[in-house]
Amino acid sequence: MLERARQHGVSPLHAARAPVAACYACALVAAALAFEHPLVLAAIGVSILAAGVLAGVGRRLLLACIYGVPFALMIALVNPLVAREGLDVVLRLGDLGPLGRLDVTQQSLVFGAILGLRALLVVLAGAALLAATVDADELLRGFRGISARAALTAALAVRLVPVLGRDARCLSDARRCRPDAGRAAGGIGALERLQIVRAVATGALDRALDVAATLEVRGYASPAARVRPQRLRAPWSRHDCSVAAAAAGLVLLAVGARVLGVASFDAYPQTVAPVGAGEWVLCAAVVLVALAPFADRRGVLR
Repeated sequence: MLERARQHGVSPLHAARAPVAACYACALVAAALAFEHPLVLAAIGVSILAAGVLAGVGRRLLLACIYGVPFALMIALVNPLVAREGLDVVLRLGDLGPLGRLDVTQQSLVFGAILGLRALLVVLAGAALLAATVDADELLRGFRGISARAALTAALAVRLVPVLGRDARCLSDARRCRPDAGRAAGGIGALERLQIVRAVATGALDRALDVAATLEVRGYASPAARVRPQRLRAPWSRHDCSVAAAAAGLVLLAVGARVLGVASFDAYPQTVAPVGAGEWVLCAAVVLVALAPFADRRGVLR
């Protein structure tokens, strides 16, 4: 589907070549990891969500939120229990034995929320936006000039992971259809799950042998297959240039803000997050730079 999107142009992000689109997603991840200021993180989150909607992958981002929000909440809840810094105590849990005296502070709660938000943004930009808009085969194809076998192995692994997942679901459904499956009211137990994992692992080994035999028959084991293929240098399109410029712009904004001291954030001993003209300008610049490639939709299907 991503290859058809690459050819027909579902969005400027799809129309750009895979390495460029991957750099765009990685730039959003880098921006999320570079800042701790909540206002800037909110702007990055708006940019990621808007980019996903404009790219037509809003549903994938929503599914990623379903899995990412519990992970972010866990980080936000664990940080106050392990961080002892901060001056404003909001909850005294007393002496917990080996853990010592535990006091939950307002600063640890705030910084835990910041860490959880950053983790959620990384999941949305890296696991959702990158996976939904970048063709993995095209991205791995670029590594053929470095190592053809490594690129082929990675491409096969990407293809086989969903196959193994479908095998596990089929085995689980088949086990529920057995006459003795109803004895456990809560579904299949730990032993049954272990048996399914063992069956899937055995099937993975069988598939690996079949794939290796097929590749050997097709000549991938011959010395001629070790020759590096000639790289095809296609000219850059306007979408390649715009997406690459947006990725570079996001990185420059992050570096420039850190150098100039804009959007600084101190969690301990007291939370300090200045909000001034510089922070608002930085937030506006992040959103404009991240969404600039979607302004040019010439040659893109609507």
